[in-house]
Amino acid sequence: MNWPMILAHGALGSWDEVIFLSIVAIFFIIMAVAWVRSRAMQGDDSITPVDTPSEAAADDTDRFTLD
Repeated sequence: MNWPMILAHGALGSWDEVIFLSIVAIFFIIMAVAWVRSRAMQGDDSITPVDTPSEAAADDTDRFTLD
């Protein structure tokens, strides 16, 4: 059976198609695993911002605190 060259063509003949499709399959598998792992991660609410006093003096007009 002679398959038409659709996706890739080169010196390897039909094996180019197999290699190209296997790379595409591996990419989608890696992306699916990464997506599933990111969806399964629980949000860590233990990290909270800490209010620290500014090092600038109160009467210094050139500096101001950021929120």
